[in-house]
Amino acid sequence: MKEAVLYTQEKNIVKCTACKWYCKIPEGKTGLCAVRGNVKGKLQLMVYGKVCSMHVDPIEKKPLYHFLPGTDIFSIGTVGCNFSCDFCQNWTISQTPKHDKMKNISNQFENIMKLIKKSHDLSPEEAVSLCVERNISSIAYTYNEPTIFIEYAHDTAKLGKEKGLKNVFVSSGYETKEAMEYIGKYLDAMNIDLKAFKEESYKKVCHTHLQPVLETIEAVAKEKIWLEITTLVIPGFNDSAEELKDIASFIAGLDKKIPWHVTAFHPEYKMMNNPPTTAKALVKARKIGKDAGLRYVYTGNIPGMDYESTFCPQCEHIVIKRFGMGVEENRLRDGKCWNCNEKIDGVF
Repeated sequence: MKEAVLYTQEKNIVKCTACKWYCKIPEGKTGLCAVRGNVKGKLQLMVYGKVCSMHVDPIEKKPLYHFLPGTDIFSIGTVGCNFSCDFCQNWTISQTPKHDKMKNISNQFENIMKLIKKSHDLSPEEAVSLCVERNISSIAYTYNEPTIFIEYAHDTAKLGKEKGLKNVFVSSGYETKEAMEYIGKYLDAMNIDLKAFKEESYKKVCHTHLQPVLETIEAVAKEKIWLEITTLVIPGFNDSAEELKDIASFIAGLDKKIPWHVTAFHPEYKMMNNPPTTAKALVKARKIGKDAGLRYVYTGNIPGMDYESTFCPQCEHIVIKRFGMGVEENRLRDGKCWNCNEKIDGVF
């Protein structure tokens, strides 16, 4: 364990300021994430340097299509999460240490410590050295919600920046102003999930709230952080034309250059009875995004679809050809379309 940075104290109660739950945590308990705990009046990050998942991924897996496309990224994550999505694809690491219901705001230290002991030790220095040695250009804080292990991410990102590495957050968008002030200057890119556009949907299935996510996206869009947004299109949950139009219009209202990934749901966790998303549904969602004026809309999680590739928004020629998460051909010339010289937005 390591003492957290983002918290305040009031007698024996600590208030965590990392995410927008702003958990007030009594002695011997944890916040909703189950990994930030009050130990003798101090907030401790119980998973500092303890990763349960690490892998070298293609950066397209995050997904990021306009940030160093075709490169590898070192991805790390811990147990725990401040969300409790019924469709979570990584529930075995994000939800295992928590109670079934978000209303139970505490967890017993002995249970979470048993899980943490199964994790791998990886200090910030070791993570950065691994990237430098293997010529990997960036680190992703992902798999679970990185905001809950923000002090670990901060120290790794800061050291990585000193070594010339890029840093990426893959997030559900519950960062506080305090969190962004703390780590924002070390982040180069973010992919934020926008899971729905109805408060009742967020409450029922994600057990969180919509407005804080929208506020985070709005704030990040104003920063010098490359931003892409992902919506997992789930049949019967968020796949209506009306809701998809609302999401697309929101993104376009911020910046039409923000890439939107509409990805296919596959039955998982507590939504095993929901049908998977069809390719037809993703094509419909993509058209909605393009009709809203977005320059880049991608389909995902069904390899081989036409809209995995990057098309020039001016002449509509393919400028980056993909299959699944792999780049087959990058036709960009100094960040511009090879055919019409249109500037393609991103970090290349």
